[in-house]
Amino acid sequence: MDFKQILTLLGIVLPALILLLGITRLFVKNTKWIGGLTMFFAFILLLIGVARYLFLPSGGGSSDSGPKPVPIAVSKHSDVFNRSMEDVLSSYINLSNAFAGNDTSAIAKAGSQFKNSLDSFKVEELKADTLIYQTALQPFENVKSETASVISDPSINEKRGSFNILSNELFSLLSTIRYDLAKLYWHECEKAFGEGNPGNWLSKNEEEKTNPYGIEDCIEVKTTIDFVPVADTTKPADTTKAR
Repeated sequence: MDFKQILTLLGIVLPALILLLGITRLFVKNTKWIGGLTMFFAFILLLIGVARYLFLPSGGGSSDSGPKPVPIAVSKHSDVFNRSMEDVLSSYINLSNAFAGNDTSAIAKAGSQFKNSLDSFKVEELKADTLIYQTALQPFENVKSETASVISDPSINEKRGSFNILSNELFSLLSTIRYDLAKLYWHECEKAFGEGNPGNWLSKNEEEKTNPYGIEDCIEVKTTIDFVPVADTTKPADTTKAR
């Protein structure tokens, strides 16, 4: 039996004894000894109250009450929409990495995968908000158009030019729909196409190490996309993951 349990038990027993002594005084003529014993029990009860206040957590609860609720941030978009958006971002990052590797065959393969993810993107889910849906359609169609150019352009330099436009349109799309699953970083290489002609791309990493424009030491974070909602600590975390 631990300290808390002992105090709790005495907190029940002593008031019961004091109550019993009070009832006894009603039926016993010589009650001097009862008064002294009542004061003794009341004093012990007072000490217990002080001990509970000083040594136990507020409310008398244990300091180790089991796992605490994990904060959970809830997206405003549906799970179906978010999964399709994550597929788009994942294939985009693969395309960016293919450009960083200067591998045209890898770019062609990643470009086709990116096109497939765009074809599966649940853009119709945005129809719940007509204004956002109509605003998002143009950059979405532009991304698809530039993806076709990335695949068909004859040289890697032309492909990079299309990738830059594609990235700018994807940035507009993500900003319009207020992508809220993670913070995204908008990187820039200021001399991607020569001095004064920058190239941009998106990444989930602030400290980006790869440059899709093939130029070393030319990476700067220009801005971010950050619509991640504030975590709600009143709800238990959903430990299931989208598959």
